[in-house]
Amino acid sequence: MAFKPYRPKPPGGARPPGSRPGGGRPYNRGPRPPEHNINNFIRANEVRLIGDNLEEISTAAGQTVESGVYPTSKLQKWAEELGLDLVEITPNAVPPVVRIVDYNKFLYQKKKREKELKANAVKVELKEIRFGPETGEHDFEFKLRHAKSFLSEGNKVKAYVQFRGRAIVFKERGELLLLRFMKELEEHGSADQLPRLEGKRMHVILSPKKGPVKKKESGPSAQPSKPPTSAPPEAQVSAPMPPPAEVE
Repeated sequence: MAFKPYRPKPPGGARPPGSRPGGGRPYNRGPRPPEHNINNFIRANEVRLIGDNLEEISTAAGQTVESGVYPTSKLQKWAEELGLDLVEITPNAVPPVVRIVDYNKFLYQKKKREKELKANAVKVELKEIRFGPETGEHDFEFKLRHAKSFLSEGNKVKAYVQFRGRAIVFKERGELLLLRFMKELEEHGSADQLPRLEGKRMHVILSPKKGPVKKKESGPSAQPSKPPTSAPPEAQVSAPMPPPAEVE
């Protein structure tokens, strides 16, 4: 039987409120510290003030306030008079950079900007296209069109040839197929490396080219049509009218 150390139970058989079984720190850890040093938590004696509300600060201070270095205690006093917070936004600068703002509003705008940047960020996905060593021409063209669409959207394309059973003896066919695939997509993307065989699968990864892909125009629409030039009045000669047909 395994040894179990003796642990006396608390009086009344109940644990202290907020404690864990067997001791440990309580569940309620209290409020989290702010993300930035604010107000009395700023340790530097002097800080650099910036912001777009300097006119409002000037009214509260009774003097013209411009961007520059000020004693921390003076800025804390101005922030308190305005009902705002002194927020340290660049603590590693010498001296640290601060702003006098509403801290809750400052955090809201910061999270809103981060959310917008995340939404506008281009998400690159890896699209897979599978071939066989005996892939036909129609199937190849069909998958090639899909690869062009994926690359034009900014995604990566992983094309691979799957060899089953004794089909591994045709690995040269798979390599030629992938090399042709890379050649057809030269205008849309570039391969990170040459086709590589891993087990019974040969693959290659293509990355999209930077900038929009230019489509080639073919046929008569490729050349802009020139508007017909009208001849001068002297050169315009009216054709003679045919005589009226005789009716018998």
